[in-house]
Amino acid sequence: MKRLKIIGAGLAGCEAAWRASTLGLEVVLHEMKPLKYSPAHKSPKPAELVCSNSFRSDSPDNAVGLLKEELRKMGSLVMLAADETRVPAGKALAVDRELFSARVESLLNSRGNVKIVSGEVESLDLASEEPVVVATGPLTSEPMAEFLRGLTGSGRLSFYDALAPIVSGESLDMEKVFPADRYGKGGGDYLNAPFTKEEFEIFLEALTGADRVEKRAFEDEKYFEGCLPVEVMAQRGPKTLLFGPMKPVGLIDPRTGRKPYAAVQLRRENLAGTLWNIVGFQTRLTRGGQDKVFRLIPGLEKAEFARYGAIHRNTYLDAPEALDPFQRLLKAPSVFIGGQLSGVEGYVESAAHGLVAGENAARAILGLEPVRPPRETALGALLGHLAPFERRGPFAPSNVSFGLFPAPDPSVPKKDRAAFRTERARRSLALFLQETSYVPPA
Repeated sequence: MKRLKIIGAGLAGCEAAWRASTLGLEVVLHEMKPLKYSPAHKSPKPAELVCSNSFRSDSPDNAVGLLKEELRKMGSLVMLAADETRVPAGKALAVDRELFSARVESLLNSRGNVKIVSGEVESLDLASEEPVVVATGPLTSEPMAEFLRGLTGSGRLSFYDALAPIVSGESLDMEKVFPADRYGKGGGDYLNAPFTKEEFEIFLEALTGADRVEKRAFEDEKYFEGCLPVEVMAQRGPKTLLFGPMKPVGLIDPRTGRKPYAAVQLRRENLAGTLWNIVGFQTRLTRGGQDKVFRLIPGLEKAEFARYGAIHRNTYLDAPEALDPFQRLLKAPSVFIGGQLSGVEGYVESAAHGLVAGENAARAILGLEPVRPPRETALGALLGHLAPFERRGPFAPSNVSFGLFPAPDPSVPKKDRAAFRTERARRSLALFLQETSYVPPA
């Protein structure tokens, strides 16, 4: 049986392994845990969710929901495990993170031709010319990062990804927080902490003046705009919070019968509701600062932190300069890059990219031509960000969005363009799957 080596058992690596095993290859999946951990990882399980337990919207009328739909049609391991371990979160897909990782591990072990090997891989043997998938993620260890930097010649860039705090459900004051989804959409799966104007101003002053963790000498403050620390948002002015994670629109405080001046939402971390994530409150405050500031949130005065917010440096390639359209390194075509190391951002995007890397690496071993989904699909649009037809300035990581899709014909009314893109993507994917004789995993 022919063999594929995959380095990294995060979402992308696991997805690549699942896909390659479906095509009949023996897969050796290398993971440095539990022998070595990154600064953000804690669990020995594969596919550990670090930043959040949410995969974001599950509605196909937006780009990430459409990407999920495509992944399900393509037999995605991550979507299968997420659907089986989901917790209530309105229109979002959120999971019990421990059950999710355990289910991914169980599904991989059930294949019979996937072997997970513990131990750090620091470099690659390029002389062998055997295809390999590198899916070591945004927290790639220093030895592998240095190897890739020397290999690509384009260097590496860094930005910051932040973790939101998680609090105990039992420590919340349920007389102050109330269940509701914005605009009444969903089943009231979120908890909301309402602020008066005075409470918000006190909170804002404390937040902007709180102690922060000092950045280390090698760290530059290049924050990813989709995951800004809450204190950085606050420094941009109060409206940044009021139109961001603390927007009260569509909420009515049952105690007053009125819309609160501001509101913080909490999303359950597990099915039992014993843990709650403070949505959008990723932070670089010290633990003492978090204790002081976040307990000013109404209903969280006695909050018990199951996890404090934190921040870490992410590493990714300058994809337009380093990768070809099939996600191979231009200077080492036997090396396929999977997941966030390529410059995609987000759980769903990472899994999707891993699926493509696993597919094309397996095809290379089997002597088949590589494939690339059409630009009109969500997956193809995401890949188009990494290998654009023309360079559009400095490269930065990105989530999938309709802005990455080819523009609709100007005759399509603006209000209909999302639906137009969705239907066009569905037709394009169906044709792609038919033309490539794509077989989803059983």
